[in-house]
Amino acid sequence: MTNVFGAKSTTEEVLSGIDLSGKRVLVTGVSAGLGVETARALVTHGADVVGTARDLAKAEGALATVRAETANGGSLNLLRIDLASLASVRAGADALLVDGRLFDVVIANAGVMAPPFSRTVDGFETQFGTNHLGHFTLVNRIASLIAPGGRLVNLASSGHRLADVDIEDPNFEQTAYDPWVAYGRSKTANILFTVEFDRRHKARGIRATAVHPGGIRTELTRHLGDGAFEAMIDKVNEELAAQGKSPFELKSIPQGAATSVWAGFVAAAEEVGGLYCHNCRVATVTEKPASRISEDVCAYALDPERAKALWIKSEEIIGERFE
Repeated sequence: MTNVFGAKSTTEEVLSGIDLSGKRVLVTGVSAGLGVETARALVTHGADVVGTARDLAKAEGALATVRAETANGGSLNLLRIDLASLASVRAGADALLVDGRLFDVVIANAGVMAPPFSRTVDGFETQFGTNHLGHFTLVNRIASLIAPGGRLVNLASSGHRLADVDIEDPNFEQTAYDPWVAYGRSKTANILFTVEFDRRHKARGIRATAVHPGGIRTELTRHLGDGAFEAMIDKVNEELAAQGKSPFELKSIPQGAATSVWAGFVAAAEEVGGLYCHNCRVATVTEKPASRISEDVCAYALDPERAKALWIKSEEIIGERFE
């Protein structure tokens, strides 16, 4: 696979010269940040986008300028889905199934990061319930709507390095809650879900990829205290300086969304299927990252047996099985 893109590539650069007319795409979490930019880039290039959001009024406001881009032939429609409520997820999935139109790509973009301890409507720890179980239920329920040759792109994170999943105690019922450990578990779960979904569906040409968008200042940081995000960057830069390396550079939102559209529409499916990507390329697998800012992917997040075990546990938790 020829790779001409990198950390600073934007959605427009990645999609340059690509006509997405006739492509239908589902993007979750289109009320802010990466979701808005992903929808904008796809619509601009002619795709028909269905965006989901918990707050439709907020999404409409955020997407007001995107509506103007539909003059290029693309379209944008919204569907209310609250990933922290299985009833909402199932209702949204049912609406899509009744509609019956296929999707070429599903981009599971929505997420929450490091909130104080709380539970979803169904009693799941918020990050595991929203980031993993909500998407697990939605994507599996509409798997029949992903066209042969289509793709699933799951937004993961380098934060997966903070923790492996805890299949025995996914909801912190037996262990003390740590917001960053919980975030790490949920992001590892996103990658493991990718691995098993890819295994189950690649026979009909459907591939799944997990992507890390990079370090970006978006609404995802809203649960961090004042100055906490800046303090994190300062600490990272201290480590880099000690290693004689250049300071860490945050990405712009168009740069952050680039790997999502690259994995969905540009990269060769057989070269990204079942894998973890960042900076518009496949990441190197490591047993132990060299540092907190390492861009490698931990081997445990791609472990096929771990992926199968998480799938079974997730089905058990939500009370639904997917063949």
